[in-house]
Amino acid sequence: MKVKPLLLLGLCCAISAHAQISSFSHIVIVVQENRTPDNLFQGLCTSPFGTSDSCSTTPTGSQYDIQTTKWADKTSSTGTTNPTPVALANDYDPGHMHADFTTTCDLDSEGVCKMDGAADDSNCTGDCPTRYAYRYVSNTESILNPYLTLATSYGWANYMFQTNQGPSFPAHQFLFGGTSAPSAADDAIGTFAAENMTPYTTPDAGCIALAGVTVELITPAGENSSIYPCLDHETMADLFEDNDISWKYYTPSAGTIWTAPNAIDHICVPSKPTGGECTGTWWVDNVVLSSSQVLTDISNCDLKQMSWVIPGGKNSDHPGSNDGGGPAWVASIVNQIGNNPKCKDGETYWDNTAIVITWDDWGGWYDHEPPTFLAGAEGDYQYGFRVPMIVVSAYTPAGYVDNTRQDFGTILRFMEHNFGITEGALGFADARSTTNLSEFFNLSQVPRVFETIPAAPDANYFIHDTSPQGDPDDY
Repeated sequence: MKVKPLLLLGLCCAISAHAQISSFSHIVIVVQENRTPDNLFQGLCTSPFGTSDSCSTTPTGSQYDIQTTKWADKTSSTGTTNPTPVALANDYDPGHMHADFTTTCDLDSEGVCKMDGAADDSNCTGDCPTRYAYRYVSNTESILNPYLTLATSYGWANYMFQTNQGPSFPAHQFLFGGTSAPSAADDAIGTFAAENMTPYTTPDAGCIALAGVTVELITPAGENSSIYPCLDHETMADLFEDNDISWKYYTPSAGTIWTAPNAIDHICVPSKPTGGECTGTWWVDNVVLSSSQVLTDISNCDLKQMSWVIPGGKNSDHPGSNDGGGPAWVASIVNQIGNNPKCKDGETYWDNTAIVITWDDWGGWYDHEPPTFLAGAEGDYQYGFRVPMIVVSAYTPAGYVDNTRQDFGTILRFMEHNFGITEGALGFADARSTTNLSEFFNLSQVPRVFETIPAAPDANYFIHDTSPQGDPDDY
């Protein structure tokens, strides 16, 4: 489908320190794993990043919507549980399948989530403590400082929700193509791939999954069935290809649930019906099987107009499998862009790049803020729980807190809006969302001077780290 570009002034042009821009030349979407604001960002409420007055469950002005005490718990005799600390690199993984969404939501008679069912221990793996979901990440040895610095130095979204009510596979489909439906027709009638793959194998996902691998569907009628996990519908990549917008998808490996393009048949073009390899031209040209390559491409002045960046397992924040490297990993991407010198054509990435940092799903952790549900067929699977989102650019005010309700479709609309594509052109989550992140930017202001985000290790470490990347989750 051809979509005529609108105003694209400034996409390729050098921008001086005092110029105004009409749009960003580059967008980088960094996708981390499995956290909620209440779980990961308690540090916004304490010194040196904030005080108790900085946070409120009914925020006014620039307060962060973080709940610090008395989390709702229907299994507790008091009806509440005060959260206790847990390490970022903890040793268990809370359940976060669609069934866990339903349990945690605990719908009341008015169709509103009570958000009090997260203490069900039946679907947690690893060394799971009692009330495992009622935990917040403690900022031991300032491990979260890079995240907290980014959130307080740039833009924070109080009400960012994952679009789907389930785990990583459908979440990454929504982030890449606006839906996890097998086809456009299925999206229209509310049929979606709702879970991760069964059974887990390697490769385990998409159009190169082994024979016998399936993904469970959810439909408005409630009858669940399974299909081979190869979908086909338009994605943001189709819109970019139609409009000559360059893109890259950086990911640790080809055949997993976090590598969204592998599940789109016309992008993957599998070499055989099951268990093959992706061979499509778009795949070969644009999917990079190395997360850290984005750092090298930035330093080589080879950053494409649109980039998705998926972490390796050590740096993913995924419970039970990360080693605590996530905050430094994300900071290294921001610092690489912010500190990159002028390219040979005079381009300065910091002056024309927007960075959106979000997490793909809630990961089974408690969050107090209930989602709203869409009307119609799609509402049986949209929206899911709240996830963090930080927006970084030279045109984003320090300490900006946004109270607009957003979802993954909002991010897609931002891409469309920025690159002159009609908003909602895919007709999926981008069409159902109503916002486009424009409130995070004042493109008429003089670009802010970049200040390095303190973090260790730095980009040089990630570039030269030869240890196995691993996938964002050990499943």
